[in-house]
Amino acid sequence: MSLADIVEPLQQPLFTLLDTPVSWTEVLGFGSGALCVWLVARQHLANWPIGIANNLFFILLFVQAGLYADAGLQIVFITLAVYGWWTWTHGGGPGRDGLPVRRTSRTEWSWLCAAGVVGTAGLTLLLARATDSTVPFWDALTTALSLMATYGQCRKRVESWWLWIAADVVYIPLYAYKELYLTSLLYVGFMTLCVLGLRNWSRDLAAVPREPAGVRA
Repeated sequence: MSLADIVEPLQQPLFTLLDTPVSWTEVLGFGSGALCVWLVARQHLANWPIGIANNLFFILLFVQAGLYADAGLQIVFITLAVYGWWTWTHGGGPGRDGLPVRRTSRTEWSWLCAAGVVGTAGLTLLLARATDSTVPFWDALTTALSLMATYGQCRKRVESWWLWIAADVVYIPLYAYKELYLTSLLYVGFMTLCVLGLRNWSRDLAAVPREPAGVRA
């Protein structure tokens, strides 16, 4: 049995939403994505393996929809998930059970914003010239925002939730435009969970003792 034989049933329509067929891939992506964000908001370690499964479903979905940057982004997400999984369990330092919630430093913001601008511009040009994408800028922008947010999530930076919210504001109409209505609805749910995550992490941040300058990672 080939990989195509395994993947093909997942791409078959399961039901129709707004006169548009919804595949098993989109449904499984919906469920695993919602569970992943819910677990992240609660700082539960299981979010990482669930997130990897979600990335695999979305690779299939986005390639089929012509969202190539978002499809490639899932591969990066899988790599970052392995890093985040390790960091959450080993990055807290001596005497700590896990990584604490912290704020993003000015230095981190500087290089994150620079990387976001350069990445968006570079991906927009690449998608416009090398693919048949009909939304090169928006695909590139959401990719850059998502990578910035994922870095913050891996390091438990509370501002990562604001970056996810900004990405979701673009993702929701983008997926609706591509007739991925269930995925668009999923991202409405993601935004709600992001607000919950922001509240939970902010509360935990307030409970973390302040560290002397130069100690923060």
